[in-house]
Amino acid sequence: MTEHDIYSGLTQLGTKTDLPNSPQDAVLEKVPNPQAGTDYAVRFTAPEFTSLCPLTGQPDFAHIVIDYVPGDYLVESKSLKLFLGSFRNHGAFHEDCTVSIGKRLQELLNPKWLRVGGYWFPRGGIPIDVFYQTGAALPGVFIPDQGVPTYRGRG
Repeated sequence: MTEHDIYSGLTQLGTKTDLPNSPQDAVLEKVPNPQAGTDYAVRFTAPEFTSLCPLTGQPDFAHIVIDYVPGDYLVESKSLKLFLGSFRNHGAFHEDCTVSIGKRLQELLNPKWLRVGGYWFPRGGIPIDVFYQTGAALPGVFIPDQGVPTYRGRG
């Protein structure tokens, strides 16, 4: 598999691409996994994730951590960045945002394993942590703790 084969067909990488208006409008792209057949973990961390409260329109903030063990495909990182950014003007509860991210990646990649942790900053004085996982972690693959401590306020 050559580099040209892996990246052919991508529509966003290497071009100026505007932030999608909504997660539904976002185009998530995948590339063939050049290490298919080898189990390993991939992590994406989005410490400045934002969305909107669907009732008040006020901004919500989260630290999103995505871990997956790829099968035949990898998510193309620019398309993932644009997808996550598309939530900026999207009104949805914390649970909906976190689970929607997980389901969209599961549908696109069909990974061997996937976990999304949404560590949300307080809304109404209560922080909410939301987790989506497709099953038990694979034996023999190192899956580190997501490393995001429980919210402690000002210390």
